[in-house]
Amino acid sequence: MLENKLNITDQIDLAKTEEKLSKKRAKELFESGEINDFEIGTFRGLSDIHEDLFGDIYYFAGKIRDINIAKENFRFAPVMYLKTALENIDSMPQSTFEEIIAKYVEMNVAHPYREGNGRSIRMWLDLILKKELGKVIDWSLIDKEAYLSAMERSPINDLEIRFLLKEALTDKVDDREIFMKGIDTSYFYEGYMEYRVEDL
Repeated sequence: MLENKLNITDQIDLAKTEEKLSKKRAKELFESGEINDFEIGTFRGLSDIHEDLFGDIYYFAGKIRDINIAKENFRFAPVMYLKTALENIDSMPQSTFEEIIAKYVEMNVAHPYREGNGRSIRMWLDLILKKELGKVIDWSLIDKEAYLSAMERSPINDLEIRFLLKEALTDKVDDREIFMKGIDTSYFYEGYMEYRVEDL
């Protein structure tokens, strides 16, 4: 059970509240245009996204984790190497699609926060793609199981995730429907499906 600002002690209640508040914040970021103010392709930019999405819920929002974490059989970057890993990611190039996806994969391996990594990093990825290539991903076109299995294999070989994401690229970079459906899909990947972002 994660310590939270709302003193919620039930895991299901916390998950629902987290989904509702952070999706609402994502919607506000798009509607206000604030989403375009983040630093692009840096850990600082990602931290600002994370803090914006989860700052109403968690004290650790936007702050680098201080414990080791794992998901099923995969261990994310150990705390002792995390700062160095993030500095290396900051210096990675991001001028081609292949470079951007390589950077995305490395940030996912780093998993710098206690919670909310995937959702924040996908938003971060779209902002890099938008700036560098004039594209974003239509996440609603990507099957959950295909995405998760490709991401699981991506540290060894990113060919599969590159193919999946390339097939879903669109030049509708400021399209409201693409963004809102993308948020709902991104949350669905992580098991959150209580609310539709448009209903909040």
